[in-house]
Amino acid sequence: MAGDLSWMESRYLELKDESLLWEPPTLEGANQVHCTMDGKPTIMLSANNYLNLTTHPKVVEAMIAATRKYGAGSGSVRAIAGTMDIHLEAERKVAEFKEVEASLIYSAGYTANVGLIPSLVKGKDDVIISDALNHGSIIDGVRLTKAQRGVFPHNDMGALEDILQSHSDADRKLIIVDGVFSMDGDVCPLDELTSIAEEHNAMVFVDDCHGEGVLGRDGRGIVDHFGLQGRVDFEIGSFSKALGVQGGIVAGKEIVRTHALNHSRSWLLSGSQPPGVAAAQKAAIEVLMEEPEHHARLWQNTEYFRKELQNMGFDTGVSTTPIIPVMCGQSSIAKELSSALMDDGVMAGAIVFPMVSRDKARVRTQMSAGLSSNDIDTVLRAFEKAGKALKLI
Repeated sequence: MAGDLSWMESRYLELKDESLLWEPPTLEGANQVHCTMDGKPTIMLSANNYLNLTTHPKVVEAMIAATRKYGAGSGSVRAIAGTMDIHLEAERKVAEFKEVEASLIYSAGYTANVGLIPSLVKGKDDVIISDALNHGSIIDGVRLTKAQRGVFPHNDMGALEDILQSHSDADRKLIIVDGVFSMDGDVCPLDELTSIAEEHNAMVFVDDCHGEGVLGRDGRGIVDHFGLQGRVDFEIGSFSKALGVQGGIVAGKEIVRTHALNHSRSWLLSGSQPPGVAAAQKAAIEVLMEEPEHHARLWQNTEYFRKELQNMGFDTGVSTTPIIPVMCGQSSIAKELSSALMDDGVMAGAIVFPMVSRDKARVRTQMSAGLSSNDIDTVLRAFEKAGKALKLI
C-alpha cells in the first residue's frame, strides 16, 4: 500500500489560499528577449540571460561542433574517466578571464556551494559567518557542516566584525556572502568586508553568480569591480546566468582548485558536463572578452529602465544592478501585477514567500543587453498601465 500523501494536498491548498503557489509558464523556443510563452509573443524580463548570449552564434556553434566531435555525454564522473580536454580548456579560459591561477567547473552554481562549503571547515572549532540574505544554496551548504554559525544583518559590516571578535579563538573562520543579492539587486561591500576579514585572519567566500558578466571590467565580476584580485579566497560564479550556458565555477589559487577537486563531493560524484556545454562555456567567455559592447549595452538599459520606473513612482528598493525589483508588499498584489504584465506580453515574474519575506513580495525584472530602446519603452508602458490599475503608482 502506498504512503499517505494527503498532507501534500493540504499544503497545496494552503499555498493556493495564500497566493504562494509557483505556476511557471511554458517557454516555447529559445530564452531570448522576444520569445513565445504559453503560445503568446512575449518580451522576456525574467531571465538571467543578462548578455543575451544563449543564442549567440559563436556559443551555439561551439556547442554543435563539440557535440559532433565528442558525443552527447562524457560517460563518467570527471574524477575517473570523464575529464575531457575541452573541460580543461574551459577552465583555463575562466582563469584567464578572472585573472586567477586556476578554476574548476561544477555542474551548477548550487553544486559548487553545497559541495565546496562543507570541505572548508572541520567541525565545532570552526565558524562560518554568513549574510542574512545569502542565497539558499549557501544556506544548504552551511547546513551540511558541523561548524559554529554566525549570521549578520544584511551588509552590516559592524555586526560582522562583532561576530568575528566573539569567535576570535575559532580555528578556521569562513565568511560567506553573495556578491550581488539576487532578490534585491544590491551589492555586497566586498572591499570593506575583505579588509575586516584580513584583520581577523578569516577566509572570504563570495558567491558572484549574479555578478559574473555584469560587474567589473567587461563583466569580470565583483572581485574585479573592487580590485580585490588575490585577496578573495573563493570566488564562485555561474555560466547559467549572464554567460548564457550552464554550470558553476570556483576560481582562485591553484591549491583551491586542487582542494575542491579532491574533497568536493558534488564534483566528485556528479557526471561531468556534456562536451558541448564545456565548449559553449569556453566560447561564452571568449565572446565576453572580445565583444565588450554586450556589457556596455546591459548597463545602458539598466540605468534607463530603473530611472523611468522610479520617475513613474514605482519603488525599486535598493537595487544598483540589472536586477530591478518592483516592490509590491503583498504576495497577491505581486501576482496580480505579474499577471497584468503577461496579459500585455511582458514576462516579469512575481517573487513571493519563501524566496522573500511575506511582506516584501515583488515583481523582479532583469535587464538584458538584447533589449532595444523600443522594447524597454513597450515594457514601461505596460508597467504604467498595470501600476495605475493596482494603485502602486
